[in-house]
Amino acid sequence: MIGRLRGILVSKQPPWLLVEVGGVGYELEAPMSTIYDLPSIGKEVTLLTHYAVKEDSVALYGFFHEAERTLFRSLQKVSGIGAKISLAVLSGVSTHDFARLVQTGDVVALTKIPGIGKKTAERIVVELRDRMDGLATPLGLGTKSSGAPLDPAGEATVALQQLGYKPAEVTRLVQKVAADGDTAESIIRKALRAALGN
Repeated sequence: MIGRLRGILVSKQPPWLLVEVGGVGYELEAPMSTIYDLPSIGKEVTLLTHYAVKEDSVALYGFFHEAERTLFRSLQKVSGIGAKISLAVLSGVSTHDFARLVQTGDVVALTKIPGIGKKTAERIVVELRDRMDGLATPLGLGTKSSGAPLDPAGEATVALQQLGYKPAEVTRLVQKVAADGDTAESIIRKALRAALGN
């Protein structure tokens, strides 16, 4: 069981990260909430991890905050929700806001997250409402960036598609929110807010 990694951030191509620990490169998937806070490439990073073993694959997921990892694990206990949708939830809404939506039973808002339909949203509310108390404290997401990439809009487009948004919707969102000087992270954040109606 791998519970935490501390090493050098080698690359980040949302949702994928590569962290080198003692000469071994660990490939992880991470939500955008964690990717927003990553240091520059070549810097040291510490991530909490979730190690998942299935019949045909092994996967490692990385998180900056314990609340994110807790929510990621709790979501997958709900019927019909796997790692991909759990990452989309964490990428689209803060743990604090998600806990609030669940506690208030806001099914309509939950269905705006990619991969969550009405029935799944209703199951989330029923099965997770009593587990959200510890996640109701705002984390305060940072906006650390490694500097503007060569094509921030293109990088944001790829990341949003990997989160489950359709290409046409991604193109519309990116064109709507992107501004000169934006980093990929800021475009992604604004696009997710626009998609969720915030």
